[in-house]
Amino acid sequence: MRLRTYILGAFMVLICAVFFIWFLPAARVSFSNDNADASAAGSIAATSSASTADDYATTTPAPPPPFVVTHISTPDPVKAFYFTSWAAGTPSFQKEMWSLLDGSTELDSIVIDVKDYSGRVGYIVDDPRFKDPLIDSVGSAQDRIPDIEQFLAALHAKGVYVIGRVAVFQDPYATTVHPEWAVTDARTDKPWKDAGGAYWLDPDSSDAWAYIAAIAKQAYAVGFDEINFDYVRFPSDGAISDAVFARIATTTKTASTTTFMTKAEVITSFFSYLHDELSSSGIPISVDLFGQTTSETNDMGIGQIIENAFPYFDFVDPMVYPSHFADGFQGYAHPALHPYEIVKYSMGTAVARAIAASSTPSKLRPWLQAFDLGAVYTPAMVDAQKQATYDVGLDSWLLWNAGAIYSRAEVSASTSASMI
Repeated sequence: MRLRTYILGAFMVLICAVFFIWFLPAARVSFSNDNADASAAGSIAATSSASTADDYATTTPAPPPPFVVTHISTPDPVKAFYFTSWAAGTPSFQKEMWSLLDGSTELDSIVIDVKDYSGRVGYIVDDPRFKDPLIDSVGSAQDRIPDIEQFLAALHAKGVYVIGRVAVFQDPYATTVHPEWAVTDARTDKPWKDAGGAYWLDPDSSDAWAYIAAIAKQAYAVGFDEINFDYVRFPSDGAISDAVFARIATTTKTASTTTFMTKAEVITSFFSYLHDELSSSGIPISVDLFGQTTSETNDMGIGQIIENAFPYFDFVDPMVYPSHFADGFQGYAHPALHPYEIVKYSMGTAVARAIAASSTPSKLRPWLQAFDLGAVYTPAMVDAQKQATYDVGLDSWLLWNAGAIYSRAEVSASTSASMI
C-alpha cells in the first residue's frame, strides 16, 4: 500500500513539471552590439559616397588636355604654292588644296597668308596661351580660317610644311588704328596713300616693328612652320615726293632735328631686328624681294638690296615673275613671253651674288609665275621656269597665283625637269 502511494506521488510530480514547461511563456533575450551597428552604418555611407562620386565622374568628364601644337622641319627641296587666308578657310578651295597635296604632285609645302595686303590677320586665336595683347589691341584678326591650330595640325599630319606669309609695311588697317605708325602726307599731315589708295606703315616705326614681330611669333606659336615676310620695302608708286618717313631726308626736314638714314639702311635694320627677334628663338624666316633685286645693284628707291638680306634670313625669295620685268629687259620686247630665259638669267645672277657675298645659294628660293599677265601662262610656261631654276643649280621654288587657282599639270613633275 505504501509503495503504491510513493509511485502515485512521483507520477504527479512529473505531470506538474511537464505542465510548467509546456504552458508557461519562456523568457526571450536579445543581444545588441553598438560598435558593430556603427561599423555597418559607416560601411553603407561609404558605399553610397563612392557610388555618388563614380556617378559624377561618369556624367561630368574631365576637361581635355591642352591642344599640342606641332611643327615639321623644312623640306629639302621646298616646292610650294600660295593660298590666301580666305581660300584656305573656304571649303571648296580646301577641297582643291587637299587634292593637290595628295602625294601625286610635286608639292610638299604651302604658303598661306597670316596678314595680307588688307592688314587683317586671317584667323582669331582663342587659346589664351597664344593670345597677344598688342595684336588684340589693334583688333586686326578676322575669322577667315576657323580653328587655325587644328587646320595646321591636319596639314602637318599629311607631311605638309606650312609657310605663313606676312605683308609687312603695306597695311591699310593698322594705320587707321595707329595713324602715328603711318607714313605721313606732307600736304595734310595725315597718313599718306599710295596710287592704289593703300596706307603704309613707316618702315622705321619701332612700334610697327614690334607689332609685326608679335604677329610672327603668334603665327609660329599656333603652328606655322616658317614665317615669310613680304612688302618689306618702302612704297614704290603714288605721290612719293609727298610721303614723309621718320628718318628719310626730305626738303621739309633738316639734319639738326633728325639723324637721317638711307632707305636701304632702314630696311636692313629691320632685317636685323627680325633676325634677333625670331631666328634667335629658332623660328625659320624668309623674305620676299622684288625680282629686279637679282640684277640691280641699287635699292631702286624701295630699300631692297639682295646682299643685305642674306645674313638675316634662312631663305631669300626673289619674285622673278617674267611679266614684272620692263619691256626690253635683257633685250626681250615682252619678257613675259620668255619665262625660261628671264628666270634663268635672274636666278643665275642671284646665285653669283650670293657666292660673292660669302653666302650660300641654297638660301635662294624663287617665286615663279602661275598667273596670266603679259601672256596666258600654260603649264609648259610654268615648267619652263622650274627648269630654269634647276639649270642654275637650285631646287626649291614657290608658285604664285593671287586667286589660289592652280591646275594639276602646273604642280606635277615635268618630264623635262632635271637637276644639273
